Amino acid sequence: MERILPDLTSLPRPVFARVETLAAPTWVRMHRHPWVQLSYATRGVLGVRTRLGSYLAPPQRAIWVPPGLEHSVVSTERTQMRSLYIAPDAVAGAAPSATGAVTGGPLECRVLGVTPLVRELIRAVTRLPVEYDETGAPGRLVAVLLDQLAMLREAPFSLPLPVDERLTRLCAALEQQPDDQRTLVELAAGAGLSARTMTRLFLGQTGLTFRAWRRRLRLLKSLTGLEAGNSVTAVALDSGYASTSAFIAAFRREFGATPRESVLAPGNEAEPGA
Repeated sequence: MERILPDLTSLPRPVFARVETLAAPTWVRMHRHPWVQLSYATRGVLGVRTRLGSYLAPPQRAIWVPPGLEHSVVSTERTQMRSLYIAPDAVAGAAPSATGAVTGGPLECRVLGVTPLVRELIRAVTRLPVEYDETGAPGRLVAVLLDQLAMLREAPFSLPLPVDERLTRLCAALEQQPDDQRTLVELAAGAGLSARTMTRLFLGQTGLTFRAWRRRLRLLKSLTGLEAGNSVTAVALDSGYASTSAFIAAFRREFGATPRESVLAPGNEAEPGA
């Protein structure tokens, strides 16, 4: 189901908050806007895609979208979503970095780990009136949230994408069938490339070896099934792993947590009016 964005030409306040309950999977076509967007879900998995990457945020994570960046958004069924539109001057054109410090950074998205404090601040800000009092307590609450957002750390739930058309087609096919068991040599031949050329192009355009890229793809694709409550064994097989133990070990090495820990969302109960 296509989701329609609010018709905004400017923000009524430095932070404009939206709360949405999305029963069915949704998508928003490619678009851009002059403000920062922070997309966060207490339930479900959010995805943002740009020309250069794919970014997934299960509960406890959020996706930071810089102003002016063309992107599309998808969500799984039963998603409780909160979006913050933030005026660029409110964050001084900066974005949270991997070290937790504010930097200018490249014009790309980042997946951020959401702390319990930020989670509650987001909830509180989404309850404010659209035209909240900037000089009173609401304005101070928003300022605290912005300060805390700048200190969030980057989480590794992103997948860089190549720009070579042959690799783009190959990656799209693997995204549709992550359990594809063909070897690098077989996949390269199907794309009209030698294994050596494909290896060189992949590393140069994504910063990852093809093996590392495919492993991350499979693990990221597994998030939707895990968050939906499917068994780890079923998700492992759907992701192309021959055993549950191999899947769990790979997941822990990639993301620093077990599959279940990565989609666990404490305090994700539905809110009144959400």
